Amino acid sequence: MKTFSKAELKQYNGCNGPTYIAYAGKVYDVSSSFLWKKGIHQCSHEAGQDLTPDLDQAPHGPDLMDKFPVIGVLE
Repeated sequence: MKTFSKAELKQYNGCNGPTYIAYAGKVYDVSSSFLWKKGIHQCSHEAGQDLTPDLDQAPHGPDLMDKFPVIGVLE
């Protein structure tokens, strides 16, 4: 499994390619979600970063992440 630095993860912001986010040390590919159009989710979250603190306060639980493939780990 690939290890991503925060700088490398930032390259996958969904603007010109895949949309990746990190949560709890894992990197997820959320490219297939229509809620992540152009790397923005609900007009307040940007792809290409660790969203652990944000997801912990989201109206849905972390089990939602099970819908997306884990493609790596965040160092």
